Amino acid sequence: MVKRKDDCPMNPQEVLKQMTLEEKAAFCSGRDFWRTKAVERLQVPSVMMCDGPHGLRKQEGEGDHLGINKSIETVCYPSAAALASSFDRQVMTELGEALGQECQAENVAMLLGPGLNIKRSPLCGRNFEYFSEDPCLAGEMAAAYVQALQSKGIAACAKHFACNDQETLRMSGSSNLDERTLREIYLSAFETVVKKGKTRSLMCAYNAVNGTFCAENKLLLSDILRDDWGSDAFVVTDWGAVKDRAKGIAAGLDLEMPGGPNATGEEIVQAVQAGTLAEADLDKAVLRILTFVRDSMEQRQPDAEIDRTECRKLARRLAGECAVLMKNEGILPLKENQSVAFIGEFAEKPRYQGAGSSHINVPHAVGALEIAGDSVLYARAYDAHSETTDPALLTEAVEAAKKCDVAVIFAGLPEAFETEGADREHMRLPDNQNELITAVTAANPHTVVVLHGGSPMELPWLSQAPAVLCVYLGGEQVGAATVDLLYGHVNPSGHLAETWPIRVQDNPSYLNFPGEEGVVTYAEGIYVGYRYYDKKEMPVNFCFGHGLSYTHFDYSNLQVDKESLTDQETLTVTVDVTNTGACPGKAAVQLYVRDRESTARRPVRELRDFAKVDLQPGECKTVTFTLDKRAFAYWETKCHDFYVESGEFVIEIGESSRDIRASRAVQVEGTTLLSFTVTETTTIGQLLKHPKGKAIIGGMMGSSAMAHVDQSDSMGEGSERMMQGMMMGIPLGALVSYGRLTPEQLKGLIASLNE
Repeated sequence: MVKRKDDCPMNPQEVLKQMTLEEKAAFCSGRDFWRTKAVERLQVPSVMMCDGPHGLRKQEGEGDHLGINKSIETVCYPSAAALASSFDRQVMTELGEALGQECQAENVAMLLGPGLNIKRSPLCGRNFEYFSEDPCLAGEMAAAYVQALQSKGIAACAKHFACNDQETLRMSGSSNLDERTLREIYLSAFETVVKKGKTRSLMCAYNAVNGTFCAENKLLLSDILRDDWGSDAFVVTDWGAVKDRAKGIAAGLDLEMPGGPNATGEEIVQAVQAGTLAEADLDKAVLRILTFVRDSMEQRQPDAEIDRTECRKLARRLAGECAVLMKNEGILPLKENQSVAFIGEFAEKPRYQGAGSSHINVPHAVGALEIAGDSVLYARAYDAHSETTDPALLTEAVEAAKKCDVAVIFAGLPEAFETEGADREHMRLPDNQNELITAVTAANPHTVVVLHGGSPMELPWLSQAPAVLCVYLGGEQVGAATVDLLYGHVNPSGHLAETWPIRVQDNPSYLNFPGEEGVVTYAEGIYVGYRYYDKKEMPVNFCFGHGLSYTHFDYSNLQVDKESLTDQETLTVTVDVTNTGACPGKAAVQLYVRDRESTARRPVRELRDFAKVDLQPGECKTVTFTLDKRAFAYWETKCHDFYVESGEFVIEIGESSRDIRASRAVQVEGTTLLSFTVTETTTIGQLLKHPKGKAIIGGMMGSSAMAHVDQSDSMGEGSERMMQGMMMGIPLGALVSYGRLTPEQLKGLIASLNE
């Protein structure tokens, strides 16, 4: 028996040595829905984990993972879709600290989340739980949250690892994609939360990746997570994700949830005894779980308390930081002396969170009508549980709009439209809401539309509405925050973490979502979200990074600490941001990097960093960014690593992916030489992309030895461009046919290039 004092937590290595094979096998599954197993003989306690991450869903009675059974009453904060729009790491820090304190007060050791799946399609039913279509933004926001949560002694559990980007057949389907797309887009945010956030746990997804289920995917759980990223985090399954327990252990899986008293691990014991599972692999899994339990014991604060009144104040403030002012033709902020009509059921009963396992039990959600009170005229306008227009409610709404200076319509997606377990069927608002907005904007041209929901919506009436404010799913205080924003008590500072296309058919995944018979092909590759829309120069309703303010910001004096660097050096970038308006505000400074010319397919530009800056009128602050190799790199399958191709890159500062305010070019030299085998079929153009080939062939290009076409005026205009294009496609072997090289010279050239 391991002897220890209450203030001297167990030694995982010593406990492991004394555990029997049967104890180790059983320990790799949960005691019940929310707790790990105890090993009483060795004084190993059971610890609790709960759903999150925009609130604590602690169930006191029978557990479930779908949010069906009752949980404790607590505070609901903005969901991830809203939080990402803040573009503010400090928002995530404050949220993580608050939830960490609450978990300590409730004796919870781990809070499940954050969700890091990429928003491949706006139709994913669980998008409200995910941050962004961009892995840089998602990873950085998640890392800030994880650091803060874990600073309070509570483990984070980043999920769902990986490519769990739809709800259709999420428990059995396979996400099929190429290596570059996997690494650049779908794993990058997880890499950030592992390396920078130091997350103590990850949750493997239900689905398969390229045919291998995540719960037994060695590439993900060992080769990438452990070996490439150097993580010692333990891996827990999504609830019920195990397919083959022994294969999972061998692949790098640690804890099966939910488990239960009947989960004895017998199949693990049999696999070890049969020699199909190495006991050393089982020991690694047990040790990681024991370490988690030990760390939780060490950091337990039994006297911790939580002030939920203060938490609600925080929820209101955070909701104000997350809202995005999408459109404003001078109608906002509202003036106190204006007569205002609040129209729509969401004004009274707001949609403030998503459905499913993240559903938070709150005693009361605050609507905007409750805050505005008698100062506004209210019309219900529609039934939030119906898509059919009620003529009487519509007439009442139109009449209310006519009576007031300004009409504010509270609209958005009903809970039934987006939920865990089912993908959206379309991107539209309910028909009765679209009809309402059309009628009210016709009756009163001074109309504001406030949108609630966790994902983009089609906006057929957009040209008719002079102002649109998106509050996403802003948590239980969303109504109070909305009034703060409408009346200018809070200046909107959110920016879109995802593109809002004009219609769902414009989305790059449209033809391959949700796949066929459980197999979905990520045929769009790296061109997800703005990477696709901007490359195609496609019109959208609102681009990635877009967000308006009641003030204005000027960007100037963009500087870099060096104009030329290698990919082993860092680049320091500074830019001055000035509030040139009349009221305080926060600027979301977005740094993009553009590869001016690349031999690989690359987006127009990619977000590489961001910062939120609080400025008083007339105030100027200098924002500093530090860029490393990854800012200029793409994933190169030839070397199975991130690779920088030498050339000119442009550092861009903007307020969205399509609103670049300042730019500066730098020369970056890649230090990795790709393997390249030259044959007779290798073209001149391919050789010129390789440093050694360029050195040899480049000198030959201007010589007469390469001129196989008569440069006469009879060829007409554009002959030089035509010849250059033809020459790029000439294989080396053809130079013998053209009589420009002898066979012996060709062999010598190829041998020299392959040295």
